Amino acid sequence: MILADLPLGPLERALVDSLQRLDPEADTLVLASAALLCAALEKGDVCLPLARLAGQRPWPEHGYTLPALSDWLTELNASPLVGAAGAFSPLTLVGQRLYLARYQAYEQQLAEQLLLRAADLPVVDEAQLSESLTRLFAFNATSQSGQPPDWQRLAAAQAVRRKLAVISGGPGTGKTTTVVRLLAALLEQPGGERLAIGLAAPTGKAAARMAEAIRNAKAALPVSDAVKAHLPEEARTLHRLLGSRGDSPQVRHHAANPLALDVLVVDEASMVDLALMAKLVDALPPTARLILLGDKDQLAAVEAGAVFAELCEGRGFDARAAADLQRITGQQVTVEDPRSALGDAVVLLTHSHRFAGDSGIGELARRINSGDVAGTLKLLREPRSDLAWQAQPTPQDLLERLDRGYAPFLDAAKLGDPAQAFAAFNAFRALCAQREGPWGVSGINEALEARIKRRSQVASRERWYVGRPVMVRQNDYALGLFNGDIGICLHSEHGLRVFFEAEQGFRPFAPARLPSHDSAFAMTVHKSQGSEFAEVLLALPEQPSPLLTRSLFYTGITRAKHKVEIWGLPARLGEAVSCKAERAAGLAERLQQPSPLEPVPTNVGGQQLGLFE
Repeated sequence: MILADLPLGPLERALVDSLQRLDPEADTLVLASAALLCAALEKGDVCLPLARLAGQRPWPEHGYTLPALSDWLTELNASPLVGAAGAFSPLTLVGQRLYLARYQAYEQQLAEQLLLRAADLPVVDEAQLSESLTRLFAFNATSQSGQPPDWQRLAAAQAVRRKLAVISGGPGTGKTTTVVRLLAALLEQPGGERLAIGLAAPTGKAAARMAEAIRNAKAALPVSDAVKAHLPEEARTLHRLLGSRGDSPQVRHHAANPLALDVLVVDEASMVDLALMAKLVDALPPTARLILLGDKDQLAAVEAGAVFAELCEGRGFDARAAADLQRITGQQVTVEDPRSALGDAVVLLTHSHRFAGDSGIGELARRINSGDVAGTLKLLREPRSDLAWQAQPTPQDLLERLDRGYAPFLDAAKLGDPAQAFAAFNAFRALCAQREGPWGVSGINEALEARIKRRSQVASRERWYVGRPVMVRQNDYALGLFNGDIGICLHSEHGLRVFFEAEQGFRPFAPARLPSHDSAFAMTVHKSQGSEFAEVLLALPEQPSPLLTRSLFYTGITRAKHKVEIWGLPARLGEAVSCKAERAAGLAERLQQPSPLEPVPTNVGGQQLGLFE
């Protein structure tokens, strides 16, 4: 095989060139393995699963076939570019998984620290906890004969009794309500008034929404004014919390300079990639509690890793944990041996308060998550008030439908009132699986904008016009604008201004001041995570796509509160439901062990890994 003939991307080629400089005699198979590993990382995998690829043709158009697993492992083990954990080689081989050394270290150190945190049980006043939970969750359904347990109450109990809590639930299952009440219960513990509590989320939009939800929820809590006063009202992005330094992987807070927190709550944790989660746990004091909120069925992070989903894999309450919970909460849970050392730290909230039992959206979400292709298509063919399906879509029909869907918003934008404009914009939203093509974000936004400009007699070259929605693409801490923030262009007394939602009212900006941004009539499902809209139109591509997965389909439809409209061929829907995206990683396996599997290097590439630089 001639390496130069392989269809490698820029990053893959750069990695191969770097390795060749380190070892000019490097075997072609080792370099090809590194290129495949780089491509896997771009797709979200943490490592290269050798057993899954052995004997296959990774570049079909080239014709090169990978060797059998045993031969492949022999070649890798013989290379000076490949070493075991702690060997400081650029590539690390762990069992049948090949890593870039940095990602192996991220994964192993994260596993080690999570295991240590889960095993360190805090001192808890159980009588006080029981009283707090009874009062705080008095209006929740209790566990009686034939009724399910109150998972919100159980999640709160475990979060107080453990230094690590993982709470997963779909839309409307009460994750924010649960966390407000569990923080109140924690503050009512002896010494609770001295706790330093932090709130964080992966994006600025998610952080602002979390803070707002907690501010709104705490007013009605049956607790003292002192406890209410100690509940936090501000949330930060994870990057800002850690003190990220521009494009550098270095952060200001790490094990040697930890965060001054006793409790950290992270919302939308399913969006946190492996590297960021490793840095976060490393920066949290060992004595602090970590509470992760998310939805294990949603799309994983854009970067490598699906940490939250892996943490949820090993859930289960053994007999002792079940007995403890029944004694404290009065709730009976099924005994199930956990598959992970973190098992009883994981609680799933299953009852949706947003989708009623007869909700079409709720039933569709369940069928998608179970991989039921026939059931999904059958449900979409039924006459449901909250479901609609266009099974033979055309780009022109889609454009006309979006024009009608956004008409109330464009009318509201002409009035110049930001509150009315945002309310109308959040009433209907187009979501796409991909960015490019006539069924993607770029194609839809371009075509719809051209149509709107013609009707409004706006010059085609003019970027700004009344009613243009934009999405910020990068954080700008000086302006207080963050990646994912939505703004709307409206008339003001100073001319055209782009308004963004704020804690109190709206903040206007001159268009020229905005950081990098895109038009946002349509947005990707990835960018919509954590958002809610009254109605959603989900457009799927016409051709097969690796982006069409069960988690993308589920995430897209559950952004809708009242109605979801799906535009996609039956074949594409079937592919999306049947394709369960599984990222190659080893975190879940490491967490099955009571102790680390291999030594963690203190540095990689000459840099201290304790600092994750």
